[in-house]
Amino acid sequence: MNNPWVGMGAVFAALGVLAGAFGAHALSPHLDARALGWYRTAGEYLIWHALALVAVGLWVQTHAAGRAARVAAVAFVAGIVLFSGSLYALALGAPRAVAMLTPVGGLAFIVGWSAFAVGAWRRT
Repeated sequence: MNNPWVGMGAVFAALGVLAGAFGAHALSPHLDARALGWYRTAGEYLIWHALALVAVGLWVQTHAAGRAARVAAVAFVAGIVLFSGSLYALALGAPRAVAMLTPVGGLAFIVGWSAFAVGAWRRT
């Protein structure tokens, strides 16, 4: 069965590992403490939500998950792109205006977890 959510989650997880290694070995000597903190936070949230996306994909595959699962998956993808993406960009020198995307991504994560919970409760 083709499962785009599991595939996307796995790709995001691989990117998280790659970004973490790049940050630890190539960037850390060049970033100040604040930028390094943003970079690490971006990586942590990327990995956790990549795994959440895999979990949603497996839920869809093994149960007849409905709309809540799709909302959760889309929200996790949006959160990864907006939250982690904006923090990576800030750490690498993007204009401070990019920081306005970070809380939008955080809200997307909250929507994703809430939809996941609602869908799980409806299915049990």
